[in-house]
Amino acid sequence: MNKQQLANKIWASANKMRSKIDANEYKDYILGLVFYKFLSDNEVNYLRSIGWNDDDMKTLVEDYEDPEATMMIAYCKNNIGYFIEYKYLFSTWLLPNSDFSVADLSAALNSFDRLISTNYKHVYANIFKTLQAGLSKLGENPSSQTRALKDLIKLIKDIPTDGSQDYDVLGYVYEYLISNFAANAGKKAGEFYTPHEVAILMSEIVAEHHKDKQQIEIYDPTSGSGSLLITIGKSIGRHIADKNQVKYYAQELKENTYNLTRMNLVMRGIKPDNIDTRCADSLDEDWPLQTMGSDIGKPLYVDAVVSNPPYSQHWDATDRELDSRFKNYGVAPKSKADYAFLLHELHHLKPDGILTIVLPHGVLFRGDVDADSEGEGKIRRNLIETNNIDAIIGLPANIFFGTGIPTLIMVLKQHRDSDDVLIIDASKGFIKEGKNNRLRACDIKRIADAIRERTPIPGFSRPVSRDEIRRNGYNLNIPRYVDSSEAAEQYDIYATMFGGIPESEINKLQTYWDALPSLRADLFQPKEDGSPYATVKSKDVAKAIEENVDVCNLKQTFANAFSDFGSLLHSRLITNVSTVKEQNEQDDIADDIFNRLKPIPLVDKYVAFQALSDNWQVIAGDIETIQSEGIDAVRVVEQAYKLVKKGDEEIEVPDGLKGRILPFELVQHEKFQAELDAISEKQAEVEEFTSSLEELRDGFTEEEGQAYLDEDDNTKFNKNAIKADAKAKGDEVEPETKVKLKEIVSLWDKITKLNKNIKEDKAALLQLTIDAIEHLSNEDIEFFLHKKWIDPVCGGINGTLSSVFSALEKSVTALEAKYALSYNEIENNIVDAQKELSELIGQLTGDEFAVKGLQELQNRLKNWGKSSSLISMFPQAGEVKPRVRFKGFKEDWKTVPFDIVFRYLKNNTLSRADLNETLGSARNIHYGDILIKFGTLIDIRKDDLPYITNHFLANQLTNNCKLQKGDIVFADAAEDSTVGKCTEITFIGEEKVVAGLHTIPCRTLFEFSEGYLGFYLNSPSYHNQLLPLMQGTKISSISKSALLNTSISFPSSIAEQRQIASFFRSLDTQISLEAQRLEKLKQIKSACLDKMFV
Repeated sequence: MNKQQLANKIWASANKMRSKIDANEYKDYILGLVFYKFLSDNEVNYLRSIGWNDDDMKTLVEDYEDPEATMMIAYCKNNIGYFIEYKYLFSTWLLPNSDFSVADLSAALNSFDRLISTNYKHVYANIFKTLQAGLSKLGENPSSQTRALKDLIKLIKDIPTDGSQDYDVLGYVYEYLISNFAANAGKKAGEFYTPHEVAILMSEIVAEHHKDKQQIEIYDPTSGSGSLLITIGKSIGRHIADKNQVKYYAQELKENTYNLTRMNLVMRGIKPDNIDTRCADSLDEDWPLQTMGSDIGKPLYVDAVVSNPPYSQHWDATDRELDSRFKNYGVAPKSKADYAFLLHELHHLKPDGILTIVLPHGVLFRGDVDADSEGEGKIRRNLIETNNIDAIIGLPANIFFGTGIPTLIMVLKQHRDSDDVLIIDASKGFIKEGKNNRLRACDIKRIADAIRERTPIPGFSRPVSRDEIRRNGYNLNIPRYVDSSEAAEQYDIYATMFGGIPESEINKLQTYWDALPSLRADLFQPKEDGSPYATVKSKDVAKAIEENVDVCNLKQTFANAFSDFGSLLHSRLITNVSTVKEQNEQDDIADDIFNRLKPIPLVDKYVAFQALSDNWQVIAGDIETIQSEGIDAVRVVEQAYKLVKKGDEEIEVPDGLKGRILPFELVQHEKFQAELDAISEKQAEVEEFTSSLEELRDGFTEEEGQAYLDEDDNTKFNKNAIKADAKAKGDEVEPETKVKLKEIVSLWDKITKLNKNIKEDKAALLQLTIDAIEHLSNEDIEFFLHKKWIDPVCGGINGTLSSVFSALEKSVTALEAKYALSYNEIENNIVDAQKELSELIGQLTGDEFAVKGLQELQNRLKNWGKSSSLISMFPQAGEVKPRVRFKGFKEDWKTVPFDIVFRYLKNNTLSRADLNETLGSARNIHYGDILIKFGTLIDIRKDDLPYITNHFLANQLTNNCKLQKGDIVFADAAEDSTVGKCTEITFIGEEKVVAGLHTIPCRTLFEFSEGYLGFYLNSPSYHNQLLPLMQGTKISSISKSALLNTSISFPSSIAEQRQIASFFRSLDTQISLEAQRLEKLKQIKSACLDKMFV
């Protein structure tokens, strides 16, 4: 396993094992045990390096009467800083005959504390205090505590600690565990963890500032787990030849978190001499201080200070006016220590040092800035006047665990050459992950580049002069200087009334017209009357863009710029795979991408960089594996595993085989496509036969359904009954029915035979794949690594240009849609719709007053019109006829059980995260869209259904449960009584559509007029049946079994069904037109507000 796979495995098991222990506490136990393993293995590895073997290790005892034992204690303490007896070594506890118990660990920790070298006390003293104190929480008694510890020991035994690169593996696993515990610790996470992406951003800023230095001292006064400090050190280390020239100072108030800092630093291979830590309050008394020479006791100055202090914390501000840290700037208020931390850190900067600190936005504007005032306003004013603030970076909200408040990074220096402040609004650049937002690699690089270049970027960054800040009363609130908000939608009065696209709005796409001069004329046709309005020329905007000469030229320029890019990556990453340094290589490749894009307009270089970054983790993981195991790792086929639930536990079980580096699918698509196609053809036959079975089932008469369908689920066959009656002799079964039954049995036989063949073919293909991987030539390896690493990066970069054209198409289409229907056209449509509705109302008869009310509807259309009609035009409970119906129809309506009308179809459980609005091979009906977005009827030409993002999954779902015209889809959950709302599919065309999360899709067993069921099932006449069947309090739900307790009412006459559907469609059209007219009036008002004020 590479480090990512190892970390994933350990986290999954650890999270399962912690049971009811709070994540914030449990992390201290498992991370403490990981650190003990590190120290134990470190001692063993050191002794092996001087020639010791396993038998020698057994002589490691604490026996002061034995001269040799006493000598070894002193030897270990002098060389590694501590001594661990053989019986307390982690490796001893893993031996088959080990009788390890919780008492052994407790004794081992006590022994460790006693046997620390005096010179190493500052690093190791009391470092296991939290682990020692928490052992009792691992179980109710020593026996259960021992079981829990044995599980933990087995869990972490695979973490390697015996080589130079293993510091990175160990550190990665440790960081991964910390970050995942943070995600599960809620608000407490802020006490010990800064999200890795924020730490990376801060480290990039610091590393750029000190890139020419060969010796660095860095300090974090609120160090938490130490992750931020280590990330900074790692980034700085890229520019320093000797990583031992980085010294770390860390201070942390909470003892358990302080211990995490020390563990984390030691496990990264940092020498104890380069670690100086302190468990204390950074604000209570100044630290770090000089410890030698004539300046002993005076403040120690460092090259960089980084911190993520607790936000707006209370502190003791009493008598701080003369404190050297605060006296030149002011004292932070006792209720908000943000500036107290900042000034403490600034105080410890060298003249050429740099400070990056995470703060809440309040520090930018809180407090009075008058000269005679005290508090945050005065401090801010003094920081600006003494020219300390270099940059302010507004971060996205919800980026830190446990808090949703927006935060910022402030960059400060003791001495600067310029007196402006760079303001950056980076709040819009992120990706959402669960409840939190996360900075992407491209967001981090965009910010870091803006800091380095200090050039104005509209809507993102701007250097602001000190004079401008003074004029704004020293208020640094980011929106005062950088406006990243989207412009409000504006409307043209003339275009809203009469149609046409304003040239002024086409001009807003000027960046495209500048880069592609002929494209505007290919897309837009100016009005012949000379007015400043235009229309879209082509019905196919995408095709018009695709065929434009300037677009073709730009595509060619782009292709030329990256013509040798794949070869370059191959040489750097594959040819030199054994020696490549992945972090430095990523930086060099990024620079190369940026250089290639310099002459190319429209393409965002940071989007192209993200294409590299998205694939880099896979590439880096594979490189790590190859460098540690050799190129033969690519030829390895190994056991795959998966987690399955067994009782209350999840256990890891074998799940077939996999390539250590190469996915089977990749090899199969390149070497065995013919075999894959043959399997696919047989699977298609199975699907075809399965579809035939469904058609036969749907064609059953009512009597056949009762005899040959499952009593509990009418979508399933009663196999025993069908097989028995297919063989029946004589007249026991109707001839027509017997033909159906024999065909069903024949199809079953064919499917069974095909499935057997498919299974055999898959097994043969699997063996071919294994043999191919295990016998790959070196040329084959290079070919497949290129396919896995290089092709996705090149494809992603090529896609950046395609996305530019897609964005333009979307903008042009949106402009066209914005003014597609003018106010005048809506008025004319309303007249036509009212005429149609009037004709339909004229055909109604029945309840005198209901008919009068509907006639009045011609003149006074209200939303209640449709609702009232829904009540009147369908029978109520106990009725056999509606109160109002169309002339010429007199027969009683039928009322039958739900399962006589419908059979259930399959749905899927895809959430919003699995869907997108732009691209895919299949569409998905989500229950939320049924409740809010869709009307009674769905027409795929008009209604915007989201796509399924995963192409393979989309095809799989549509093979099993594709919807068709006439199908009904219920929403089975809602926050109110709208649960049970449904929609009927009236047009689907060639599109593939499936029913998604919290839906119940149904198909009718006999013919209904289009639209009838959609309106009936959403009427009070039917929905009132659902109300007593709903379950739940906060969330209401309706089940399939509950629907079976309802009945369906309908007229036998298809013609009457058609009339009813036409009437409600006409009402919907009228309502829609009125809504459009109202929206147009709002647009006209918006346009007038824009035009009528200065």
